[in-house]
Amino acid sequence: MGDSMAQGFKNGGIYRTDLSFPALIARSMGIIPGFQIPSFSAQAGIPINIEILVRSLAEKYGNELSLGNSVSAARELYRTLRRIKSYWEGHLKSLKIEQHTPFHNQAVWGLSISDTMLMTEKYCREHILNYKPKYSVFNVLPDNAMYTTARLVLNPAFNPLMENNSMTDNIRLLSDDGGIENLIVCIGHNNIVGAVTRLAIIMSEESDVNTIYENRKCTVFRPDHFKRELEALYVCISKMNTKHVYVPTIPYVTIPPAIRGIHADKTRKGPGYFDYYTRFWIWDEDFDPEKHPHLTKDQAIFLDQVVDRYNEIIRSLAYKFDFCVVPVHKYVAAAARRRLGNIELQPYPPAFLDALKKNPKTGYMINDQGLPKISTDYLRLDNETGLIDRGGIFSLDGLHPSTIGYGLIANMYQNSMVKRGVKFDKPFDWDYVIENDTLVTDPPPLLHNLRLLLRFLAMGRQERLTFLGKNVLELLLESFSPRPNI
Repeated sequence: MGDSMAQGFKNGGIYRTDLSFPALIARSMGIIPGFQIPSFSAQAGIPINIEILVRSLAEKYGNELSLGNSVSAARELYRTLRRIKSYWEGHLKSLKIEQHTPFHNQAVWGLSISDTMLMTEKYCREHILNYKPKYSVFNVLPDNAMYTTARLVLNPAFNPLMENNSMTDNIRLLSDDGGIENLIVCIGHNNIVGAVTRLAIIMSEESDVNTIYENRKCTVFRPDHFKRELEALYVCISKMNTKHVYVPTIPYVTIPPAIRGIHADKTRKGPGYFDYYTRFWIWDEDFDPEKHPHLTKDQAIFLDQVVDRYNEIIRSLAYKFDFCVVPVHKYVAAAARRRLGNIELQPYPPAFLDALKKNPKTGYMINDQGLPKISTDYLRLDNETGLIDRGGIFSLDGLHPSTIGYGLIANMYQNSMVKRGVKFDKPFDWDYVIENDTLVTDPPPLLHNLRLLLRFLAMGRQERLTFLGKNVLELLLESFSPRPNI
C-alpha cells in the first residue's frame, strides 16, 4: 500500500505495474501471478508516458526535432494526448473491470499519509462529477487522472458495497482473509514533494492535518503534523492481522533530477548544494532567477532537514510498533555522490553490476574499475555514440525511478525481508529487470539532443502554442501535487 513509489509510476504515468518494486519482490517469492495488481497498460498509461511519446515521435520524425518539423510534431503530439485523455475519461469505453476482491497492490500515485485512510472510490467519483473534464489546447492531459487511478485501484468493479472503502479498509479485508505475512507501507513522499513540483514551500497548518486531498493548501507538512498522521496510520495497521510490516525512509526530495541545480556563476563546481534549483528543462545559461521559478540553496537545505526529521519520526514509530525500517534514503544519497560527496555505502549490489556487465546492451556501462556509469542524473546520451552517458536511475519525468531504480528499491526490501526470516524461492532476477528497462537497453534516439527535446515538450516556441497552449512538462509536474494552485 502507498503512493506512486509502490505503484510503479515512471516516465510521467502509471503503466507497467508488473514492474513495480512490490511486483518484482513477488516475482522472487514465486507468487506471480497470484500477486494481483491493477493494469494501466491501455493507451500507454495514465496520465502520460513520456517514453512512449518520445518513441512515437522518433518513428515519425526521425532522430531530430527541428524548426521545420516542430509544428507537425506538435500536431501529432496533440492528437495523441487527446486520444489518451478521451480513453481515461471513459469516452471510448467503460473503465470498469470485473475485480471484486481488493488488489494485493493498493498503491495510488499522488496520495499522502491521510489519503490512505480518507479517500474512497465514491469520493473520487463525486469529485470527477463535480469537476468535469475540459477539452482545449490548455487541457491536454486527462483531467482528474489521480482520482480515476484511485477508483480503478480501490474499487475497480465500481461495486456499491465497496464504494466507501479506503485503502486501509481494503488492506483490512485482505488481512481478515487469512492474514498478511508481509505488508509494505510505502507512504509519506507526497507530504513534501509538492515543494519540488511547485517550487514553493508552504508549510502545513492545522487545517491540513487529516484533511482530504483537495482541501489541503500546503506543500510541506510540518514534522509534528507528519508524525500525527503517520502515527494514526500505524495504529490502524497495527490492529490488522499482519506478521511483518515494512516502512521505507524518505529520500531527499532535492536529489531527483526533476529540479536542476544551477550555481549563480553558471559553473558545475564541486559536490554539495547548488545556489538555485529550477525546472529540469531550463538550461544553465538560460536560467534567470528574476524570470524562472526556483528554490534557493537555503530552501533546499531546509527541505533536506525536514526529510531528516521525517526519517527520525519513521524510525521512532517503527520501533514502537515493531515495524521493519528499509533505509531507502541512505542508498539514494549514496548514488547521488556528485551532489553530496563520497558516502561510504555501496548502493549497487554486486549481482546487479554483474548482470549489467554481462548484458550485451549494457555491458559498456561498467568501467575498468567495475563501477557503473548509471547515476541519479537526468538520462543523457553521448553525442557521438548515442549510448547512455549518465543517468538511468530516474525515469523521464525526473521524479520517479526507472525500472532499474525500482529494481534497486526492491532489492533493499528483499534484504530487509530476509533479515526477518522471509524465504524467497529464487535470487533477485536482475537480468529480468535490466532487460525490461527499455530506457537503458534501448534509449529513445531523440534523447541524443536532450536540450532540443525538452524544449519541444516544454512548448517554448510561439508556433507550438497554437496546438498546445500549456507546457506539457509543467502540466505533468502539477499532476503529481495539485495543491496549492500557484
